[in-house]
Amino acid sequence: MFPAVLVARRLEMQPQDGSAYFGPFPNAGDMRMVLRTIRRIFPYQSVLNHAKRYCLYYHLGLCPCPPMLSTQGLRDYKITIRRIIRVLSGESKAVLKELEKERGNASKIEDFEKAIELQRQINAMTLITQPIHPPFDYEVNPNLRSDLRDREMADLQAHLQTSGVSVNKLVRIECYDISNTSGTNATGSLVVFTNGEKDGNWYRRFKIRKTKGPNDFAMMKEVFERRLAHSEWPMPDLFVVDGGKGQISSAQEVLNEKGVNVPLVGLAKREETIITSDFKEIKLPKSSPALQLVMRMRDEAHRFAITYHKKLRSRSFISA
Repeated sequence: MFPAVLVARRLEMQPQDGSAYFGPFPNAGDMRMVLRTIRRIFPYQSVLNHAKRYCLYYHLGLCPCPPMLSTQGLRDYKITIRRIIRVLSGESKAVLKELEKERGNASKIEDFEKAIELQRQINAMTLITQPIHPPFDYEVNPNLRSDLRDREMADLQAHLQTSGVSVNKLVRIECYDISNTSGTNATGSLVVFTNGEKDGNWYRRFKIRKTKGPNDFAMMKEVFERRLAHSEWPMPDLFVVDGGKGQISSAQEVLNEKGVNVPLVGLAKREETIITSDFKEIKLPKSSPALQLVMRMRDEAHRFAITYHKKLRSRSFISA
């Protein structure tokens, strides 16, 4: 018997069988809605005895069909079930941090397929765990969304200025990321946030041409050289690179060569840490509005870079 998530009207099984029970819930409709949301993030089996074939929900991406899984697939499925239990137990933030750590490990070993799936789960978890503002709040303050964005930008600006980064405003922020598999099919992404919101009209992607081999620093330098060749693009109030001292140094070298006096910071692997161009570390509190903005920028740049990298990789497989 494989682990399953079931809806029960009463305790039909004994607690000694290892089953975990949640509830009772006063509203069955709301309970089912929560389960539907969780299932889109963490697909699960919803019948006690699953047939030894792929079901309809498998094709909808909602059931992994445990009887059809490999040994490693079953291990991963049991981890998924444990995460569902933790989410229902109120440990959503801990699950989110676990997913982020696993995504980082997958990226390090260049398992980009797994990293993309983990990123999808992270995005969904972030969405459902972020603070909720009832509709009445928007009636009282129609500008609530822009006020939240203003608060994030003001908080980020305050942290930067306190650490000696001269930022007068944060209307336009450009964030960069690099994606490659051992140096092959390397891509660079540029995502733009205007007034704290994603501005897809200014997104750009770069296919790395000059740099050969796995050299993220040289790739970042190449991306900045090509970006600054476009004088018709508006100059941002802040450059952000996904990475540490190496990526920062590479980007800053290009800015110095071109005489561009725009602040530059990096986002360290630790989610709450910003690194300035002179390598000072800014530790953002978990409750900081600036952290929400920084994480959104990093995730969007990462998503955009990996999507293009995956597209190039697929093309190379077809042409091989």
